[in-house]
Amino acid sequence: MSIYNYKRRKTREVMVGNIGIGGDNPIRIQSMTNTSTNDIEGSALQAKRIHDAGGELVRLTTQGVREAEALGPIREELSLLGCEVPLSADVHFNAKAAFKAAETADKVRINPGNFVDAARTFRKLEFSDEEYAQEIERIRESLVPFLTLCRREHTAVRLGVNHGSLSDRIMSRYGDTPAGMVESVMEYLRICREVDFHDIVISIKASNTMVMTETVRLLVRKMDQESMDYPLHLGVTEAGNAEDGRIKSAVGIGALLAEGLGDTIRVSLSEPPENEIPVAIALRDHFAGRESLPPVEEPMNKIDGISREYSTIPSGFGNLVVSLTSDRNDYIRNNTLRWNTSAGIPDAGSVGGKVIVISSDHPNQPGDIASWIDRVQSAGLKNPIIISMAFDTHDLTQLMIEASADFGALLLNGYGSGIEIRVKDEAFNKVTVGRLELDILQAARLRFSKTEYIACPSCGRTLFDLEKTLGEVKKATAHLKGLKIGVMGCIVNGPGEMADADYGYVGAGPGRVSIYRSKELVLKNIPTDEALPELLRLIESDRKAD
Repeated sequence: MSIYNYKRRKTREVMVGNIGIGGDNPIRIQSMTNTSTNDIEGSALQAKRIHDAGGELVRLTTQGVREAEALGPIREELSLLGCEVPLSADVHFNAKAAFKAAETADKVRINPGNFVDAARTFRKLEFSDEEYAQEIERIRESLVPFLTLCRREHTAVRLGVNHGSLSDRIMSRYGDTPAGMVESVMEYLRICREVDFHDIVISIKASNTMVMTETVRLLVRKMDQESMDYPLHLGVTEAGNAEDGRIKSAVGIGALLAEGLGDTIRVSLSEPPENEIPVAIALRDHFAGRESLPPVEEPMNKIDGISREYSTIPSGFGNLVVSLTSDRNDYIRNNTLRWNTSAGIPDAGSVGGKVIVISSDHPNQPGDIASWIDRVQSAGLKNPIIISMAFDTHDLTQLMIEASADFGALLLNGYGSGIEIRVKDEAFNKVTVGRLELDILQAARLRFSKTEYIACPSCGRTLFDLEKTLGEVKKATAHLKGLKIGVMGCIVNGPGEMADADYGYVGAGPGRVSIYRSKELVLKNIPTDEALPELLRLIESDRKAD
């Protein structure tokens, strides 16, 4: 893995129906239906819309045996529609559904957080080493027969860990950490290897882009140590909708794609699933051909992102990461030095007290700027550095995706005290560009300038109209700058992902919603029409108490 020069990580090929994931295959694009899987016609029509938009694999929720059995008729309906897209079953909590799905699906996703372990309740459990080993044996007893069935049926397996659904067992031993997320999947991978089952794709996701990228990098290092080369599925969970969902997804997924990681991707938006596909394709295409670009000079002494240090920007900014377009003031205007990487390393005497705005003419701007910053810091210069990158597009969505991906690759590796987006021919006004800079900084979890929404994409488990509800919650709470609010369709990831949110709105049953304050369940199973007013009352009550 290198942030300087792009080289895609080599993985084994896993066949899923008629497509290969990993190996020499292109990065595959996928999405998930939000219909009831028991609605055969509706699910088939939506799967076809996903495929027609460019999706190469479609996932459907299979919360029970009945839903798993529906996959066969859905496949038949798709065949009548002239669509041969591979189908993946999404299973949580229900091992029986996973076994049935293995007979009908091309791939089955199981979640190590709840395949054998009970649903997460945030209980602290105590295990001796011997007791913990017994828990692993309990996993083996359930997993090996499942793998045996998958081998017989030529069904691939996705081991899908979500930050929001780690088991109490893992949480109790490792905490709510990237290490815990990685160990959750490694326990299963070691058993798979013991029985020589390798048709596996791995996903390890979070709604927090910092957690998501750090965890995937840690997983890759761990797999390398244990000589594993399984392909990776990338995604930011609960990214939300509209611009926020696209920017957050591009920041997280783009940061990992830039390092050569990822064999299949899904952009999770709280919108019709076919809307996800153009965003995912644009992300994939943004990195296409980067491996053939002229090489970037790599530093002699590579600096770990954790130890990368800058002086703070004076004049009231403190440790705030700057949006240069929005935050222009007299100090920055009068004390910046614009420098291009092609000019080499500046002399310390010429940059004293200056904020350096660094740009690059290299076709791989992020890699070249990362290399320059690491070489500057190795030379002993600690000036605040604002990263400035140029984008040649007149399409706002394309600018969002490209800028978010390229800045995400740098910001989530610890580079920069600020950012600047430059566009040719003044294609966008400064208000639009400045807002995008701030949104990228928020997606990278470095600066909060508005309300943050953690919202899942709707699926067949969703218990209310999620897209409509998210819009209503946003309209009522958009003025609450700095708050993080979760809007979740069901309990699979709801309480867990909302541990990172201040408040949560979670589907609890048909026509019923539960309201959370962080992990605390405040109101349980209240009618849907009462839920938003109760959420607002809770927020207002807490604000008055503060």
